Amino acid sequence: MNIKKHIPNLITLINLFCGCIAVVFVSQANCWQDSFYFLMAFYMVCLGIFFDFFDGFFARLFKVSSPLGLQLDSLADMVTSGVVPGYVMYSMFERSGHQLGNQAIIPFLGFIITLGACYRLANFNIDTRQTDSFIGLPTPANALFILSLPLVVEFSNSIIILEVLTNEWVLLLITLCSAYVMNAEIPLFSLKIKKFNLKDNALQILFLLISGVLLVLLRYIAIPLIIIFYVLLSITNNIFSKK
Repeated sequence: MNIKKHIPNLITLINLFCGCIAVVFVSQANCWQDSFYFLMAFYMVCLGIFFDFFDGFFARLFKVSSPLGLQLDSLADMVTSGVVPGYVMYSMFERSGHQLGNQAIIPFLGFIITLGACYRLANFNIDTRQTDSFIGLPTPANALFILSLPLVVEFSNSIIILEVLTNEWVLLLITLCSAYVMNAEIPLFSLKIKKFNLKDNALQILFLLISGVLLVLLRYIAIPLIIIFYVLLSITNNIFSKK
């Protein structure tokens, strides 16, 4: 039996396992003060995304890419980067100021994120344009953005940030924008480095340097800013590349 061909799929399943654990942690967060559970869910999603990167890496390294691996990858991402952020937004709606009305129904709007992630993952599998770059925000980046929001609420000392991120209208806007940006026809650069020279990787290096500075200075607050910066930097690069 060829052990090597099963290694990428095993790594993919570990990604799925991390997503399942993250779901459990989110389900145990009963109030904003339960930052431990949101934090652990965030770390488990980060770990899942780490394994999500390396399953493809080892598949290419061992030359064992397969249609099964492609489907497993999307199914695992559906939980880690689809169900978990939708559940987190559901939880944020539950803890919000109830501006939209019926609190028995409104929180379920958070799962619009899950629906958007599902559509993107299915479309990604049949879109031959996304080999060297992305079209629309990748589901892992979107998941990090959403999972960082309760941490921003918990660890920020800003009353303005607290009021904004506990407002149901704002949460609804974030939810709709999240589902849209994942599926929008917006080319976004990839962080994969294929040629080891400064000229071909200047954009990636600039992004990583600024992201590192933001993380050091702002910690969890930096995460949503980094994702927004990634999208804006890609759009700016697209505009100048066409000239």
